[in-house]
Amino acid sequence: MPMESNALIYLHSGSDTSAQSHSKTVNRVYFLRQELGKILNVYGRMVSAGIWKDYAIDQLKDVAIFSIHRRTGEVPRYSIIKEPALAAKQGQWRITSMNGQIVKRGKNLDHLLRYFDNKILKDLK
Repeated sequence: MPMESNALIYLHSGSDTSAQSHSKTVNRVYFLRQELGKILNVYGRMVSAGIWKDYAIDQLKDVAIFSIHRRTGEVPRYSIIKEPALAAKQGQWRITSMNGQIVKRGKNLDHLLRYFDNKILKDLK
C-alpha cells in the first residue's frame, strides 16, 4: 500500500491557502514612502496645533486610506484616500469628511493636502 503524503496547508483569513493570501497581499494598494511622509507632515502640524489626536492606516485591495481622528475611538474626521484605478479619470487622491462626502479630489497629493492649510487657520479661530 503506497503511503500518502500529508502536506501541511497553512490557512490565513478563513479558507484561503497561504499562496492565495500572499497574492492578495501583493495586490494591495499602499502609500509610497514619499506620499506617507507628506501626509504625516500635515498630520504633525495639525497635532501640534491641537486639532487632531490619532490616525489609522488601512491598505485594502483597491484603496489605501489614511484616517484622521480628532479623538481616539471616534469616527474619522477626514480620510485621505489613494485609489490608483481612478488616476486617469478624476485623479487617484481624494479627501472625504466624516459623513463620507468628498471635499477635495485630485491627481496631485501636494495640491490635495493644501486643503488642510486653510483648515488649520479656521479651526484655530
